[in-house]
Amino acid sequence: MKEPIPAKQAVALKYDQQQGSAPKVIAKGKGLIAEQILALAQEHDIHIHENPELLEVLIRLELGEEIPETLYRAIAEVIAFAYSLKQPHA
Repeated sequence: MKEPIPAKQAVALKYDQQQGSAPKVIAKGKGLIAEQILALAQEHDIHIHENPELLEVLIRLELGEEIPETLYRAIAEVIAFAYSLKQPHA
């Protein structure tokens, strides 16, 4: 018997360096909503990071909720990587 294919999931975070607060969940969803979140991210050249373990934790947060302190390091690494991709290389 085949296992059902799990629905695609996505979480969008917003981080404002100038506010100095933790990144917040600004969108999340499964299936069609996840696909729309990913399409918007691609359309606006926003970094997409795939990490099933991190997604499993983030999808449980409420919209507008800051990420928990236990995830600061993991999210900081993703943000630093995304910024490095946007920097012009010498």
